[in-house]
Amino acid sequence: MDLSTIHHGINKRTRKKRVGRGPGSGHGKTSSRGSKGQWASAGAKKPSWTFEGGQMPLFRRIPKRGFSHETWDEKFHIVNVSDLDKAFNDGDSVDPAALKKVGLAKGPADGVRILGNGELSKKLAVKASHFSKSAAEKIKAKGGTTEIIAPPKKPVRNKMKAKNKEA
Repeated sequence: MDLSTIHHGINKRTRKKRVGRGPGSGHGKTSSRGSKGQWASAGAKKPSWTFEGGQMPLFRRIPKRGFSHETWDEKFHIVNVSDLDKAFNDGDSVDPAALKKVGLAKGPADGVRILGNGELSKKLAVKASHFSKSAAEKIKAKGGTTEIIAPPKKPVRNKMKAKNKEA
């Protein structure tokens, strides 16, 4: 073998196959697709990875049970009155930022709920999304204050949208 004959018989610049150009092209009539079958028509798409050859797909075969409201459920940090007593000094103001700084409210959440487990021995000014009845009583009994943080307002949707009026 020598280098002068290495590419003989190999055409590097092959032209694109032009299908559907009549019998003279060599790919006439059915355009090299065959007469019938799934791939013969123009609209045929390759099936997705979930397609199981026409049998009932697995997702439709298995029973569906239960209900989940995970998509719109709100997640709150739960903090007990005893935790506030340990983490804060007398006269401190407690809000979600202060709770995060101390480590009582870690990670993302929609707000903070204060529950009444344990005892409180300090006067605290607490701001939270929700207070249990016993927690609010214990905080107020020591001379502290409770303030509820309002949730974000829901967007107002205009159900009666104005129709485009052309003059």
